This record gives sequence, structure tokens and C-alpha cells, in this order.
Amino acid sequence: MTKVGLIGLGVMGKPMAKNLLGAGVCLMVNDLNRAALDEVVAAGGIAADYPEMAAACDIILTILPNGAIVREVLFGEGGIATRLTAGKLVCDFSSVTPSESRSFHDALAEMGVGFVDAPVSGGEPGAIAGTLAIMCGGSQEDFDRLREIFDIVGSSALLIGPSGSGSVTKLANQVIVNLNIAAVSEALVLACKAGADPMKVYRAIRGGLAGSAVLDAKAPMICARNFRPGGKISINHKDIRNVLATAHELDVPMPFTAQLFELQQTLKAHGCLDLDHAGYVRYFEELAGIEVRSDETV
Repeated sequence: MTKVGLIGLGVMGKPMAKNLLGAGVCLMVNDLNRAALDEVVAAGGIAADYPEMAAACDIILTILPNGAIVREVLFGEGGIATRLTAGKLVCDFSSVTPSESRSFHDALAEMGVGFVDAPVSGGEPGAIAGTLAIMCGGSQEDFDRLREIFDIVGSSALLIGPSGSGSVTKLANQVIVNLNIAAVSEALVLACKAGADPMKVYRAIRGGLAGSAVLDAKAPMICARNFRPGGKISINHKDIRNVLATAHELDVPMPFTAQLFELQQTLKAHGCLDLDHAGYVRYFEELAGIEVRSDETV
């Protein structure tokens, strides 16, 4: 495999980097968090600044908190684009808006550089296990060049359509996931307020139509009061803001998603942004005056 660069060693990026290294990929890495960078270098990664990485690597991967940071890393002073040459390829795993992805694609295309938007779903557990779902926008040729990388970090990768299509798909994914978590939270608060053990309620309904990957992932966390972040509310808050911005551009009313954003705003005001999004339950607990707990364990 050609030399690969990865920028972003956060909750998702760090385990992805380790999986790439474990598969024998020659990987150059960069992150502002020195501890995370040192950890990946100890695992075999090569620390490099943006120009060094762009000059040495044929493929550059980014997984960063938001579109503004992606733009700065790519096109800012001393950024990746300063040393990119025609024929190279950038793949952005970040969750950004479709319009941002298309703007990155178009600017890089003028340089003869390929670009694929490839946001992921699966959270930290999926990143660690290498089972992420990868949603892609770009050309078939560029997608095929990334197939080996996708097979290492994920269990499925699908090219949805042209540039921006991956980011559109991720926005739809985030609407479904986050509203589902909110619904699970609201339902468990109801069950607990009515005197039922919420873990038993979960076990009773998981095999029926209410069953879902979200229910299985989040109900036990809520019942155990485990809000250690695999997917922080802060990241999902950003994603839902992107959903609403894109919806407003397209004149698509999204009343449920707008209400979800206000739920997130309330949790932000109460200092809960660093919780896992299972922490949505705290919003409903505050309204109902009860705390969801269970004597059962997972």
C-alpha cells in the first residue's frame, strides 16, 4: 500500500490510526493533542507536519471536529494544499455539511487532486473494532483507490453519489440516530416514573418492533448511569446544527430535528456537552423529576 497520512487523532481517529498501523500501513500522523500523537507514534506512526505529509503521502485522510477546521488544515497557511501535487487524493472522514464537502472537492480538483467525503458511523466502539459504516461521495475511481483503507477501518463502505453525497447521508444518519436516542430516553423516563425497572422494560421490548442498534447500545448505558463518551453530545450538537443549516438551504422543514437541537441547547446550558449522547436522558429526567436507574446489570 502507498504511504498514507492521517490528521486527527481524537476519539475516532486514534483507534482508526491504530487499526491502519496494525494492518501494516505506512502511516504519517498529525494532531494538536501531543499525548494522542505520542501514543500513535509509539504504535508505529510517523509524526509529520502538514507540508511534510502532503509531500510524502499519496493519500491524506482527515477526521476533524468540523468543516472550518478541515478547511484550515487543507487550505490555510502551511496547510496540506501547499504541497499537494496532481494525482494525490484526500479523503475526509469528518462530519461536515454537503456544501463544505463540495467546496473542498472543487478547490482540490483545480489542483488535479481527488477528494472523497467519507463520514463514518459506529462511534468509538466501531472505530476500535474496525467496523465503521462509511458513507462516500466522490468519483468511482477515487473511491476504488480508498477501498483497501475502508476495508481496514470499516465493515461497510458505499459510494452514494458525487461529491457531497457522503455528507448528506451522514446528516440523515444523525437525524435518525439522535432522535432515536431521545425517544429511548423519554420512554425510559416514563417507565421509571411509573415504577417499572427500566432495564427490564428494555429487555422486554428489544425483541419487538422497538428493537434497534440504538436501543441496544444506549438503554443499558442509561440504566447504568454510564455517560462516558463514545459519541459526545458536543459532536452531535454540531451535526444537528449542520442538518438544520442544510435543511434551511433546501427549504425542508424538520420540526422534530429542530426540537432535538433545542434539547441539545438545554444540555449545553447545563454543562453536559462532554457526556455521551445517552446523556439526552438528563433533559427528560429534569422535566419529570426522576432519575433513571436499574438494579439489573447488562
